[in-house]
Amino acid sequence: MDERITCITLPTPFAVGDVNVYLIEGEKLTLVDTGPKTEETWTEFQRQIENSGYDVEDIQQVILTHHHPDHVGLSDFLKSRNVSFLSLAYNVPWLQKDSVFLAHHDRFYEKVYKEMGIEQFHKKSMAQIRKYLDYSCTVKIDTILQEGDEIEGLEGWKVLETPGHAQGHLSLFRVKDGIMVGGDHVIKHISSNALIEPPPLGIEERPKTLLQYRESLKKVIECDVKKVYSGHGEIVSNPIELVQERLLKQEERAERILEMIEGKALTGIEICMKLFPSIYLKELGLTMSETLGHLDLLQSNNKLNVANQNGVLYFQARRY
Repeated sequence: MDERITCITLPTPFAVGDVNVYLIEGEKLTLVDTGPKTEETWTEFQRQIENSGYDVEDIQQVILTHHHPDHVGLSDFLKSRNVSFLSLAYNVPWLQKDSVFLAHHDRFYEKVYKEMGIEQFHKKSMAQIRKYLDYSCTVKIDTILQEGDEIEGLEGWKVLETPGHAQGHLSLFRVKDGIMVGGDHVIKHISSNALIEPPPLGIEERPKTLLQYRESLKKVIECDVKKVYSGHGEIVSNPIELVQERLLKQEERAERILEMIEGKALTGIEICMKLFPSIYLKELGLTMSETLGHLDLLQSNNKLNVANQNGVLYFQARRY
């Protein structure tokens, strides 16, 4: 482990398994992410903090890489302890469970599900998301971060906005040695899903999450990142090589989809079923995001015709 960065691995109730949060020793003792809100996680968190030579009361600030419950929920156990919270602006309504934003969230998904041809699953999916929010938190963000910001009390680190897996995803980068604390941006054993998420309030256009994610991955190359402390699994010691491999695999999957729709226009759910025949319904949010993201990639390369029939989209390979 690099000097002044301590990994704390915590249990989650989710299929993703354990989550990593990080204690960074600077002028201010800084925690990056917190883990989900469960008593088991809180007990393990306290134990590992004490093993690192600190007490929970020593933590002065918490940086949240994104709003997903497995990364933020335990914040509720810390907010009464004179801790400052820092994150991107997008995460604010999520972390306060803002009712206006959540209504906007539901309307957004209802439209996306209809466009994909799976409107009948909308209510079930919204119920599942609400269940996940039980493991989240309700905290106020004290400092809104943005691209290029330096962190008070954490000299040498800067903020990189890395949307894709989540709309409000950030990574921390230490320029002097190329170290990144990356949340779910780059994970060694699995490619992060570019999840379809609603835009901020006041914006209706659907974010093209895979396209965003590809640009965010390229920052790993542009910044010459040497090592990534990931939110799940092992440290990534060859991030540039891994990113190049992931970008190529995305392009290969997009080409496979193009072959599926050369002869006949298909709906999003029909393509999703072909890509993920055994799990498309069980993991609908993930498989839908993966399908729609690669369709966005094809469309951005001008390889796709899209027709809207009564609110349902049909996708077909473009003929030249």
